[in-house]
Amino acid sequence: MSQPLLEIDRLRVDFDLPGGTVTAVKDLSFTVHAGETLALVGESGSGKSVSSTAAMRLLPELARPDGAIRWHGGQQPEDLLLVGAKRMRQIRGNEISMIFQEPMTSLNPLHRIGRQIVEVLTKHTALRGSAARERACSLLEQVGIPDPERRLGSYPHELSGGQRQRVMIAMALACEPKLLIADEPTTALDVTVQAQILSLLKDLQQRYGMAILFITHDLGIVRHFADRVCVMQQGERVESGPTAELFADPQHAYTRMLIDAEPRGRKAPVPDQTPLLLEAHDLRVRFPMKKRLFRPADYFEAVRGIDLSVKRGQTLGIVGESGSGKSTLGRALLRLLESRGDIRFDDTALDGLDTAAMRPLRSRMQVVFQDPFGSLSPRMTVGEIIGEGLRVHAPLLGRRERDARVQEALADVALDPAMRHRYPHEFSGGQRQRIAIARALVLKPELLLLDEPTSALDRSVQATVIELLRDLQHKHDLTYLFISHDLAVVRALADSVLVMKDGEVVEQGDTEALFSQPRHTYTQELMRAAFLDHQAA
Repeated sequence: MSQPLLEIDRLRVDFDLPGGTVTAVKDLSFTVHAGETLALVGESGSGKSVSSTAAMRLLPELARPDGAIRWHGGQQPEDLLLVGAKRMRQIRGNEISMIFQEPMTSLNPLHRIGRQIVEVLTKHTALRGSAARERACSLLEQVGIPDPERRLGSYPHELSGGQRQRVMIAMALACEPKLLIADEPTTALDVTVQAQILSLLKDLQQRYGMAILFITHDLGIVRHFADRVCVMQQGERVESGPTAELFADPQHAYTRMLIDAEPRGRKAPVPDQTPLLLEAHDLRVRFPMKKRLFRPADYFEAVRGIDLSVKRGQTLGIVGESGSGKSTLGRALLRLLESRGDIRFDDTALDGLDTAAMRPLRSRMQVVFQDPFGSLSPRMTVGEIIGEGLRVHAPLLGRRERDARVQEALADVALDPAMRHRYPHEFSGGQRQRIAIARALVLKPELLLLDEPTSALDRSVQATVIELLRDLQHKHDLTYLFISHDLAVVRALADSVLVMKDGEVVEQGDTEALFSQPRHTYTQELMRAAFLDHQAA
């Protein structure tokens, strides 16, 4: 084992809140050695990010850290909780750097990429002017940004999610730190982009000889990326050890639960004679692009000539990278977007129907979105949110009948009906997703469009939501359009899979057949990036 670089010794972090003191980290100890990758894993609220921000001295004022955080990057060990502010600024950026989960909130939207990288260089190094700009361009090149000179003049919103994350990595590596703290750096990315970022981090680690403290809740990544693992639960370390040993023989019940929370099981197929519920033929969606002077308007075709059919009670998984047209296809099938081509829902032709003509069908087809917190009004109680659709689609229901339907929907998603008087912020992420599902179920639909409904959830919470969706489908004979970039979840839920790239279907078929023997190179690439070995599946 190499020399210790960062030692967390009996760390405790309390937050003094108006309602009392909350302890986020309790008696936590672990060591990061030079050149290694240590994964800090656990569910949301386990204290992973609080521990890392404590090491960077970035905790809010209401936090009270105690214990020791010893840094061995200099000539003598230093306790980062005790060093002065000036010395901490030297360490932060020069010796320890950090990249965060969502680069769009970390990058300044008002400044160009080049200016933001140069600002780091001028603050922490002697580089100025053209020399700093040349170094910034070199950093972008190192992290795989194409045409780096031009990209220095781009704003964050002009880059893809993967490119923004690469920019954050470039900024973190600007001063060639000895330790890189990566806080959920791939959670919001597609599997192929995620694989590229992980590969990039490994290459840069070898080039600079730096250590990485990798914070994540995705054990699939940990298994392939980390040298050692530290498992946290409710602010405490419950288990740690070399990655291979911990996965082969986990000792703690919580670790076993996290490993077993990987999506498992397969959906039972529907009978061959089951009638079709949804069909589409040559479906196309295009969006007008910016009109140029003296030129006709151009169009971008987001969905290009797609054919599909879904039987009652069946789940069609729609997979592909961001920008592949998955969500656009789903919305077009429900006539939430203008499209061309034929769409039939239960023998009713939907193409050509206007908003008024579609309204009677809306209660039969509902949507559950990716981010339940963003789609639930913070000013309404859960009961009001779930019952809102009934006011529109079942206006003759009385108040008591409506409340009874709301309670039934909450019971369906395994939530206490008494919770209907609370507000969304009083629930966990998994509970909010259940509320979003209840809002859709209260209208007793036949078709549910599920757009990335589990991507923001911990694996253990994902597993419970997957089981819930299976149970609800069986109980109510529901048909699902399940959009996701998480192939493990799709495999556990879908009867058949449709793989999209650049608005087109590159492969589709029975789930097990497609996962066992993917024919298209793009499908094979997705599975490799998701750490799914199709030959061994």
